[in-house]
Amino acid sequence: MMMVVMNYITHNPPAFPRRTPFKAAADAGFRRMQRQKIMTSRSDSGSGEDSLDRLLPHAGAPRRKSATSLSKTEPPLLRTGTRTIYTAGRPPWYDEHGAQSKEAFVIGLCGGSASGKTTVANKIIEALDVPWVVLLSMDSFYKVLSPEEQLLAAQNDYNFDHPGAFDFELLVATLRKLKQGKSVKIPVYDFTTHGRQKDWKNVYGASVIIFEGIMSFADKELLQLLDMKIFVDTDSDIRLVRRLRRDITERGRDIEGVIKQYNKFVKPAFEQYIEPTMRLADIVVPRGGGNMVAIDLIVQHVHSQLEERELSVRALLASVQQTQPLPQTLSVLESSPQVRGLHTIIRNRETSRDEFIFYSKRLMRLLIEHALTFLPSQPCVVQTPQGPDYDGRSYKGKGITGVSILRAGETMEPALRAVCKDVRIGKILIQTNMDSGEPELHYLRLPKDISEDHVILMDSTVSTGAAAMMAVRVLLDHEVQEEKIMLVSLLMAELGVHSVAYAFPKVKIITTAVDKDLDESFHVIPGIGDFGDRYFGTDGSVGWSDEENQEQLSV
Repeated sequence: MMMVVMNYITHNPPAFPRRTPFKAAADAGFRRMQRQKIMTSRSDSGSGEDSLDRLLPHAGAPRRKSATSLSKTEPPLLRTGTRTIYTAGRPPWYDEHGAQSKEAFVIGLCGGSASGKTTVANKIIEALDVPWVVLLSMDSFYKVLSPEEQLLAAQNDYNFDHPGAFDFELLVATLRKLKQGKSVKIPVYDFTTHGRQKDWKNVYGASVIIFEGIMSFADKELLQLLDMKIFVDTDSDIRLVRRLRRDITERGRDIEGVIKQYNKFVKPAFEQYIEPTMRLADIVVPRGGGNMVAIDLIVQHVHSQLEERELSVRALLASVQQTQPLPQTLSVLESSPQVRGLHTIIRNRETSRDEFIFYSKRLMRLLIEHALTFLPSQPCVVQTPQGPDYDGRSYKGKGITGVSILRAGETMEPALRAVCKDVRIGKILIQTNMDSGEPELHYLRLPKDISEDHVILMDSTVSTGAAAMMAVRVLLDHEVQEEKIMLVSLLMAELGVHSVAYAFPKVKIITTAVDKDLDESFHVIPGIGDFGDRYFGTDGSVGWSDEENQEQLSV
């Protein structure tokens, strides 16, 4: 356990398995600050009793930039004069087997009521400048009050600062699921009515989770989920003033009620339940959101942790030599003279854009019709206009959702809408990071309750299968059953088929053709070229690859 209490706060530098320019700069920053005796950090492993070294800030001392802001060249960080901008999306959080291989990094923020926890959290988020950061507040997990407790709350006689006021079971389950990369629903608590609102908030895709609350360190299971524990230490008088301002202006309370509640519940609860947990913290931040040096060093450590968790999924997929026969989950549209003729036209480099679009749409319609034959059905008897019954079939399921991998997968949506009335549509944008070569999730919009539907996942071409695997992983994280997912693509490479089938053996793979090879740029050979550029008439000179849909979102 490590405890630091001061104006400048950090951990000892971790031992990294490999040194990148970013990590070398971070290590140098740590050593430099240690030599200057700006910080003190000591830990007695496993003892549970941490020493407190309280240092006062040096008056007028200039604030030094952290190593994070001094580093200039390491991708995918874009440096400006005042900001560090993480330009990439969410990198893979699973391995080549499709299984989750890294969890989100969870920062726990604890402190007294109105100590500035949310301000510190927002400052960390702003300084991190990385996508896929989730702020989770403990305030969302107050228990639903009984009528008797509602009456006490209206009279300011209910103790909201007691551990028993929180739904720790729901909180732990939600945070664990979010850390595992799953989609979760967060309750929305109304402080005016002291109850939960009807609509809960959907949250997904966290690389970093910042969890803040007065009882963040009060539960053993909760503590085990935290990778970094921070205590925000603010003077009690300041906290009282902030609470008065907040409860009166934002929560409709009167000043007498706020003071009564503070003296009766808030202050005793802080002394009994909250302040003692300071010893569990890795870092103690005095003065809250105004302590930018502490925030800089926290951000530096988080950046290092994120780099340690980077994966190389596409490289692993491309290095595998597939010698097995094509999987049984693959269904290839019969190569009839019509289908082969359509392929001849769209594969021809001399085909005009108008003809390419027209004949691609024809092939998409045939492909979608073929895919629908794999949806489950059940016997259905109807009465004909003439009177006799007809023994037919009907769809056996709750709903059908189409999800397109932008941008090229979006071209298949009209074909799906033409044959599936009232089908719901979702979208996923996946781009390739040009420095790492890995797919990154930048955007998704999925219908509510998609977990109950059969999902048709659409992309124009699949080469290595990296983007398709990421899209399938997203659906699984939203609790779509693997056997209810169909990956539908006009053209696939053998490597892509094997990659998806190996990672997700229950996903049905449906295409019009499978080509054997890939070139050194992972393009399907002989293939059809860059489908997105040919369909939309865009210039592919910037190096966008169609499978990874490297195009800015226009939604």
